[in-house]
Amino acid sequence: MKKAENPIQICTNCIMDSTDETIIFDDKGRCDYCANYYDNILPTWNNTEEDEVHILNVLNKIKEEGKGKDHDCIIGISGGLDSSYLVHIAVTKWGMRPLLYHVDAGWNSDVSTSNIMGLVDGLGLDLYTDVINWEEMKDLQRAFIKSQVPDIDTPQDLVFFSSLYNYCAKNGIKYILTGGNHSTECVREPLHWGAYYQTDMKYVNDIHGKFGERPLKTFPRCDIFKYKIQYRLINGVRVVKPLDYTRYIKKEAEDLLENLYGWQRYKHKHHESRFTRWYEAFWLPRKFGFDKRKNHLSSLVLTGQMTREAALKRVSEPELPEDELMKEFEYVAKKLGFTTDELWSYFNGPNKNFKDYKNNYKLIQLGTKVMQLLGLEKRAFK
Repeated sequence: MKKAENPIQICTNCIMDSTDETIIFDDKGRCDYCANYYDNILPTWNNTEEDEVHILNVLNKIKEEGKGKDHDCIIGISGGLDSSYLVHIAVTKWGMRPLLYHVDAGWNSDVSTSNIMGLVDGLGLDLYTDVINWEEMKDLQRAFIKSQVPDIDTPQDLVFFSSLYNYCAKNGIKYILTGGNHSTECVREPLHWGAYYQTDMKYVNDIHGKFGERPLKTFPRCDIFKYKIQYRLINGVRVVKPLDYTRYIKKEAEDLLENLYGWQRYKHKHHESRFTRWYEAFWLPRKFGFDKRKNHLSSLVLTGQMTREAALKRVSEPELPEDELMKEFEYVAKKLGFTTDELWSYFNGPNKNFKDYKNNYKLIQLGTKVMQLLGLEKRAFK
C-alpha cells in the first residue's frame, strides 16, 4: 500500500480522500477505511433480526438486575436519530425501562427538543436533564476557538460524556445503552479532523489554562482513564450497543420515528446541536479543509444505504446556503461573546492541532490498540 499524494485522491469504493493525511490506498485505489470495514467489522457484525439472540441475553440480564428499581438502564438522548431509535426499540421491542438522560449545553435546536419530548410523551418515559452552567460552557468553547485547533466541538462532546458517566457512577447505575453503531458510523473520522479524544483532560486543561478566563467549578469532567478504570472496574458501569445486534437502516428508522412520534429528521448527522451543525458545515471545512460528511456518508456507502455517486454529489455542494451560514456565524459569535470581527480573526488565524498542546495521545493510543486486539473496538483510530 502507498501513502496518498496530491492532487486529492478519492477512494474508488467509498468517498474518503487524501484530505485525510493518514489515509492509505491499495493498488486498486481502495482506502484503508474500506479494508478495515471488510476485514474487521463486517465478518462479525450481527446486524439482522435473527442475530438479536446475541444481545437478548445481555438485555434480559439487565432487566433481571433492574427488577424492583424505577429503571433498569439509562440512555443518553440528544434528539438525534441513533439515540432516538434506540429508545424506541429498547422500550417497544425489548421491554426495557430506561431513564432518559439529556445534557443541555446551551445549543439545542428547536427540532432536537421537540424530538426528545415526542419520545418522552409517546412512550411515557422519565427524562432527567442536566443543564450545564452556561458561563463555564461558554468559557471553555471560547478557549478552544482561541487555541486554533479543529477540535472546537470538544467542550460539548466532553460534557455530554462526562455528565452521563458521572451521574451513573454517583447513583449506582450499572448499564448505559448507547446508540453507537456500525450501520451509520463504521468509518470514524481521523483524529486530526477535529475528532481528537474529547476526554483527554490533559489536553483540555492545557487549552483552558492557556486561553480560559474563569475556573470550571461545576463543569462535568470525566477523564478517559477514570472511566476505563475507576467507573468500569470499581463502579461496575457497563456500556451496551444494542443497535449493532439488530437491523438498523437509517431511512427505515427515520420513517418509523416520524410516523409514530412526529419525529423530525435532520439534513445531516449531528445537526441536533446548532453549534455542531455550524462547526461541521462552516468552520471545519473552510478553515481546515476537513469535511466530516465524507466519513459519515462513507459509512452509509459501505453499509449499502447510499450509492457512492449520491454521496459524491452530496459533498460537492455546501451543506447550508451561504446566507444561512453567515447568519449562523453571527449567532455563534454573539452567543459566545465575540464580535464578528473577533471570530473572523480566529477563523483566519494560524491553524494548529492537538499535537501543539499537552496531551495523553501516546498513552490513549496504546489503550486503543489493546482494545482492538481484544476485539472490543473494531473501527480504525488514526
